[in-house]
Amino acid sequence: MKGAAAVAMVVVAGCLLAAAAVTAVDGAVTCGDVDASLLPCVAYLTGKAAAPSGECCAGVRHLRTLPVGTAERRFACDCVKKAAARFKGLNGDAIRDLPAKCAAPLPFPLSLDFDCNT
Repeated sequence: MKGAAAVAMVVVAGCLLAAAAVTAVDGAVTCGDVDASLLPCVAYLTGKAAAPSGECCAGVRHLRTLPVGTAERRFACDCVKKAAARFKGLNGDAIRDLPAKCAAPLPFPLSLDFDCNT
């Protein structure tokens, strides 16, 4: 699912809309948390900004602190994929490189075709 991999970026904006209705896994992570963390990255992920903003990188750094277990990482990954599916024009390379550009590796890779169950 290409849109699902855009997860990181699409999740940001897409999940923001749906996050209010989504419950957290074990009460810890919500799609709203994930969306709020990544929404500032949409301009970079769609090519409207040459580099991720400071606010975007702060969100990525915050996102990496949210999922504490396998189930929560999968949940957060799924949130990103759902959000990504709602955005058009996401750049796969920008998505993949975002954690490195922000010096904030995530507990799951970001890509347009990543399987959150692996």
